[in-house]
Amino acid sequence: MAWIVALIAVAAAVAGFTRAYRTGLLEQQAVTRAELAERQAKAAEARTAALLDEIRQLARRRIPAAALALSHPSATVPGLREAAEVDGGAALLLTEAVQAARTAVLEERGRVDAAARAAMRGTSAKIQSLLNQSQQLLHELQHEYDDPRILQLDFRNELALRRTQSTAVLCDAWPGLARQNSPLVEIVLGAQSRVAGYERIKVSNHLRDERLALAARAAEPLAIALAELLANATAYSHPDTDVQVTVQQSGGRGAFLVVDDAGIGMDEDALERARALLAGPAEVLLTELGDPPQTGFAVVGRLVVQYGFECHIEASPFGGMRTILRVPAHLLTVLDEDRNLSALAPAPVTAAPAQPAPAGTDTPAPDAAEPSGLPSRRRRAPRRTPATATAARAAEPSAAQPSRTPEAAGASWAALQQGTLNGRSVTGRTPAPDTGAPDHQDDQGDDEK
Repeated sequence: MAWIVALIAVAAAVAGFTRAYRTGLLEQQAVTRAELAERQAKAAEARTAALLDEIRQLARRRIPAAALALSHPSATVPGLREAAEVDGGAALLLTEAVQAARTAVLEERGRVDAAARAAMRGTSAKIQSLLNQSQQLLHELQHEYDDPRILQLDFRNELALRRTQSTAVLCDAWPGLARQNSPLVEIVLGAQSRVAGYERIKVSNHLRDERLALAARAAEPLAIALAELLANATAYSHPDTDVQVTVQQSGGRGAFLVVDDAGIGMDEDALERARALLAGPAEVLLTELGDPPQTGFAVVGRLVVQYGFECHIEASPFGGMRTILRVPAHLLTVLDEDRNLSALAPAPVTAAPAQPAPAGTDTPAPDAAEPSGLPSRRRRAPRRTPATATAARAAEPSAAQPSRTPEAAGASWAALQQGTLNGRSVTGRTPAPDTGAPDHQDDQGDDEK
């Protein structure tokens, strides 16, 4: 009987131990689950905080930096701050948000720029019409009044007309002026007359054919493009230096207009941007041209694309920049013999003829045995000293200088006006006046690239 009681006691003890073990195990599992839930909650809070930080950075830094980088490619766009705390899906969505913002900004900029172009195109056409009327009125006043200030007004009206034309071209509008087939050298003169500081521009005509001309449809666009290049050359070089323009003719590649200045030059970034604009990009936004906008190279680039010109810029041997504007051969023609050239057009540069040796100098004849391809040294005549030159001038009889009467002065002024009108009738534009040059070029607006 005792053993039965003992067996029951053992069984009860085992059952109690089992229940206690199970109770402890369940309590331990509950604690483990609680700790796991707490860790998961803390991790979720950390991920939420990291995601909130990334969204905050997205709104405050990444999207504004991405918008800024559209206008300034050197600007950096920050990435994710805590990439390890943000899962792949959230990181991908944040990156897509930046790209979507960039796309939206680009589309909005395009719409705004197109609206601005349309408004400027219409405004430029109206202003250009008014300036043409003013130019015609000034021409009539030149016939009626003998006042040099009328020429100054005409010149300033020409500068304003050029700027209006450039704005219209930049907005994909027609230049607003039609021409006939025009001699190339007269187009250069017409472009020179539209630039402040025109008196510093020196033109050298190296054409083999003096009557080489440009087709009518490309004459005015070439004048606009060259005027922009000359405006840059004069604006970015010292007022005491000259701007050299060389007109050259190539065999089968057309003609070249080379502009050299002794200006401040360009750094690598500015030169790279200038070449990109001169190459004629598909689209140039007005907002990318600066404040105030520097439209010169952008205008030339638009004309390059539309009319088939080529333009290249590089460092000049004169210390500034050299710009080469090429006119393709299919745009060139030759004028008929009955077409008179402007009297203001520079004559072609030819080799100077050999001057006869002065009497009394020893100039040996070339030796027949000497190879003809080698140069031979010749004795030069002694140079005249300043004293002998002064004595020679004193020995020459001086011609009597007749006094200038009012009638003679009026005849000279009438001849000047007639020559000016003859030049305009050939070039189709207003030449630069010979008097009353402006003292401050910055007031003329030729201060942009």
